Amino acid sequence: MNRAKPLILLVEDQSELRRMYAQQLVLSGFDVIEVGNGADAVTHTAEHFPDVVLMDLSLPVLDGWEATRRLKSDERTAHIPVVALTAHDGSGELQRATRAGCDWFVPKPCPPDALVAEIRRVLERASATKVAKNAKVKSS
Repeated sequence: MNRAKPLILLVEDQSELRRMYAQQLVLSGFDVIEVGNGADAVTHTAEHFPDVVLMDLSLPVLDGWEATRRLKSDERTAHIPVVALTAHDGSGELQRATRAGCDWFVPKPCPPDALVAEIRRVLERASATKVAKNAKVKSS
């Protein structure tokens, strides 16, 4: 989707943290949709097709692991990068997030400027992957 600014779906149930991250993302040139649970994340992703989903994993209604699995199993949303944002640390949580389909893992608390830097890296990787896929299709 061509947009003037990248669209980030920010999924965080802690409203103060969600507002802080959203404010930093907006100030850094992103458009942001904020939701507070995994079910809304699935719905809004299918409606708005964000460039990145920033997903807390410990969420009410539907946890971030299951929400990510649903996004990655839907062909309409499977290509959208999902960045796990979680206070859970350790390699076990990283492996669980990866198995669910998360493309990147950011531990909380994460300074807002560091989070923006991670989002930019994810967008650059996604763009490079898209260019490579398009080149492969054209050469076939």
